[in-house]
Amino acid sequence: MGPVNWLAVVLAAALAVAIGIVWHGPLFRTGRQLLPGHSQRAGNYAVVAMVFLISAAMLGHMFARIGAETLAVKPWLYFMQTGGVAVAFVVPAVWLTHVRGRSEPARRMVDCLFWLVAYLAMGLVFWLLG
Repeated sequence: MGPVNWLAVVLAAALAVAIGIVWHGPLFRTGRQLLPGHSQRAGNYAVVAMVFLISAAMLGHMFARIGAETLAVKPWLYFMQTGGVAVAFVVPAVWLTHVRGRSEPARRMVDCLFWLVAYLAMGLVFWLLG
């Protein structure tokens, strides 16, 4: 196993949070925070940042396990791995949560697409810094 690129981990998490701010703000104007609750907006983003930091660390370990040599020859693995985690685990969990909460289909799609885009963006950071 190669070393984890910790700079890529931090930047990937920061990019995912930035995408979330734009996605739920000016892009789709959902009128809600990334993480709803009664706490202050900054506190919510701190929780979201922590979630993305944990996810990015897991991805960083996964890419270290695959190895720099393999990733150099097969760069599509960055997007296949991050997109695969999103499509296989994150998006279904978000979708089922929305179904259980009886939210409208458009909101489900917007939220699920956000997570897919965020994970693919994290893959982009790892690829660029790999």
